[in-house]
Amino acid sequence: MRQIKIFDTTLRDGEQSPGATLTHDEKIQIALQLEKLNVDIIEAGFPVASNDDFVAVQEIARTVRKPTICALSRCCKPDIDTAAKAIEPARHGRIHVFLATSPIHMKYKLKMEPAQVIDETAIWVKYAREFCEDVEFSPEDAGRSEPAFLYKVLEQAIDAGATTLNIPDTVGFTQPHEYGALIKGIIANTPNYSPSITISAHCHDDLGLSVANSLSAIMNGAGQVEGTINGIGERAGNSALEEVIMNLHSRPEAFNATTAIKLDEIYNTSKMVSSLTSMVVQPNKAIVGKNAFAHEAGIHQHGMLANSAVYEIMDPKII
Repeated sequence: MRQIKIFDTTLRDGEQSPGATLTHDEKIQIALQLEKLNVDIIEAGFPVASNDDFVAVQEIARTVRKPTICALSRCCKPDIDTAAKAIEPARHGRIHVFLATSPIHMKYKLKMEPAQVIDETAIWVKYAREFCEDVEFSPEDAGRSEPAFLYKVLEQAIDAGATTLNIPDTVGFTQPHEYGALIKGIIANTPNYSPSITISAHCHDDLGLSVANSLSAIMNGAGQVEGTINGIGERAGNSALEEVIMNLHSRPEAFNATTAIKLDEIYNTSKMVSSLTSMVVQPNKAIVGKNAFAHEAGIHQHGMLANSAVYEIMDPKII
């Protein structure tokens, strides 16, 4: 059974939720809880964004020892220099660089030609590798990128030293069958791809499909899933990690995959993130909502009294 890496970006992408700003001490507190949860990678922040973010990432790198501590960076020298400095104290560090690859992003945001994007990818992934052996590359808006172009960009990223290729559905546009096919296509058509390269899924929930897309990615060969606790994040949020994790745990026959997550820390982590970000978890939220294991209808109560498995597919004590 494959073990899927869990990449938590609550402290970076999740903190971008309007009103969810965290203090330095709160970030440390959440990072330590994520270590208890046993996530594989913590994306601790975007160090160049502010001095406070830099200090928080550096302190997390110094304090949290088991997970890999990751810092986000644009493809430019000041960002990569700052990210490298921030993760310097980490036992296991990662630099995560990104550059947009969709036609609309290249034209209107980057104002770059496709050939220039290919060249810039190679330059900046190679530069990040000078500081860190663990480099993740994301082609931003991959979900709306042309697959043939994406293969060329990813080929350059691998040649330059990227060890993880993250495939973001940045605007939550892709459907599960499309996203799964994209992951499968990348594995099949990127010329220098090998099993030593981790393919990662990073999905947003604009159409309510982030978890479904993440699971489709796993079924098509992805070895890492990125998301947040409670699914917080910009706009409609990110893939809710607790939902991805419990799908894998509850349906091993469907996914033939597992995680290293300590399931009995899921609820504690959810409560902490909700409290510190002031982002209320909706009552009917899967896995961690207060009604997730509640039964109101008489028929349901009767079935539960006879055998809890009649209406509960998970034991709430697990989380």
